[in-house]
Amino acid sequence: MASEARVEITSSLDIVNARRQGRALAQELGFAGSDVTMIAAAISEVARNIVEYARQGEIIFEGVEHGKKRGIKIVARDRGPGIRNIARAMQSGYSTRDNGRGVGLPGAKWLMDEFAIESKPGRGTTVTMKKWANHLGYQNHHRINGD
Repeated sequence: MASEARVEITSSLDIVNARRQGRALAQELGFAGSDVTMIAAAISEVARNIVEYARQGEIIFEGVEHGKKRGIKIVARDRGPGIRNIARAMQSGYSTRDNGRGVGLPGAKWLMDEFAIESKPGRGTTVTMKKWANHLGYQNHHRINGD
């Protein structure tokens, strides 16, 4: 599957661009309304973490297949300070922000079908997420469009 996009993340404007790129690829891959919204929300969470904690990084979007399943893979990567305690960072409600906006990494995990995080203090963090298209919704979408 050749669909791929990459967005450099350095500011809040880049978060908007990453959401737009992710939505566009998800729609191209056959995702329906609520799944597209969930993908965009997960992208927002990981992109916001890059801006706030690492200052710069990138998000890579890629269409993926596994057997008969089609989906989207999102990799958010930075070379920031890293996460010292991943288990704590993944607790629902935990935030290092004073006014903790959004749902953070636990929310991104909840929104996606697969979620993995690797982080080394002083070396950065990589979050890999996948969402699989609902086969019935995907097939119906493409039948309606005549594909």
